[in-house]
Amino acid sequence: MPGGRLTDEDRRYIAAGLAEGLGYAEIGRRLERPASTIMREVTRNGGPDDYRADQAHKATRQRARRHKQAQPPPPPIPDSGHGRDPQAVQDFTESFTALLVQQGLPRMEARVLTCLYITDSGALTAAELVGRLRVSPASVSHAVAFLEQQGMLRRERVPGGRRERYVIDDEIWLRSLLAALQMNSALAAASQRAAEILGPTTPAGARFESSAELLLLVSEAYRQAMEQWRQSLAARSTEQQ
Repeated sequence: MPGGRLTDEDRRYIAAGLAEGLGYAEIGRRLERPASTIMREVTRNGGPDDYRADQAHKATRQRARRHKQAQPPPPPIPDSGHGRDPQAVQDFTESFTALLVQQGLPRMEARVLTCLYITDSGALTAAELVGRLRVSPASVSHAVAFLEQQGMLRRERVPGGRRERYVIDDEIWLRSLLAALQMNSALAAASQRAAEILGPTTPAGARFESSAELLLLVSEAYRQAMEQWRQSLAARSTEQQ
């Protein structure tokens, strides 16, 4: 039934929808389920290319048996008095974490980043992350070190104290795009150089020349998008003053 646990029939429909090329939102609409539920189901059971209904149902039963053995439920996520639906927030937290993992972020790092991202302040101490995620301090420390190295968070001193807290801001994806732009530009330059060395009229040289052209177009699109974002951010800041 809509809103309850997925059934064998639901999973067969999901598998058929994926084979048909439907997106999570469309499959969810037809099953009267949130797209996040479909994404989480598929991500947990092999991804879009390897999802199998019978295997997914078997794996779900096995997970249910393991969960019965004793883990306490995760602590509720504070809603800061905004009247949010705790279950909806929890479902989104899981689906957003799964999406970051699909994008290549290690799972613990994805959990830490999501935990910070859904927090209104965008800032938590190590102890708060440990408490919310129910993981070891070492796990949080390693995840934070990785995210800081990638420019996805920064450290700051808690006002009036000696503890540090970890902070994200509105520019998290801008920094990620800048890193991608730098890599993209390096690849474009290398491809141009390869085309010169191999000869643009040769098959290998032509391949590199075509790659360089595409990479340069992508780099320019990145730059335009970042400039538009900066202008939009500046305009919003002016309106709020």
